[in-house]
Amino acid sequence: QITSNFTFLEGASHPQELALTAAALGLAAFAVTDRNSLAGIVRAHLAAREAGIRLVVGARLELQDGPSLLCYPTDRAAYGRLSKLLTRGKRRAPKGACWLTREDVWEHNQGCLFAILPPTPQPLSPQGGRGAFNLETLAEYRHHLEGRLSLAVTYRYRGDDAQHLTELARQTAIPLLATGDVLYHQPQRRPLQEIGRAHV
Repeated sequence: QITSNFTFLEGASHPQELALTAAALGLAAFAVTDRNSLAGIVRAHLAAREAGIRLVVGARLELQDGPSLLCYPTDRAAYGRLSKLLTRGKRRAPKGACWLTREDVWEHNQGCLFAILPPTPQPLSPQGGRGAFNLETLAEYRHHLEGRLSLAVTYRYRGDDAQHLTELARQTAIPLLATGDVLYHQPQRRPLQEIGRAHV
């Protein structure tokens, strides 16, 4: 779960920098998941090839009526469906925006793996609004993405991470997927990333 500078005002590192750092850390692969975009994938692919590391192609889908999803196409046809999905979302929205719904994802999900992104630690309620992160919503996600859905979890160093993640796994019955939620390749880029996020 890496956000590059192709997610404007959020990611603070170029795909090339991210690929080189991942390789230097000894990782076998890294995944670029820019927000509603595949714009950084070509540069990430070239950089990964030069660095001798595998690129996992992906995108972060921000939905109008539900929790966000990381989407990873598993073959060329699935990549085409993801591209078509993003094109639909951008065509119906003002320039610079992308409006996607659950129904859009259900229509284009074949051949893709997904990870649902939970909000910051909070209790899960049985039900709530259509866009809420709750057991009712997660049941719908499981139904439509059966066997291809994980729950993305990131260690946030808040003191109660282990308890929170264990409880999420128990309540949702969705396999956990550990992610880094990377926004930059070295600590020196943090001030740049924070300035960008302050303007979102």
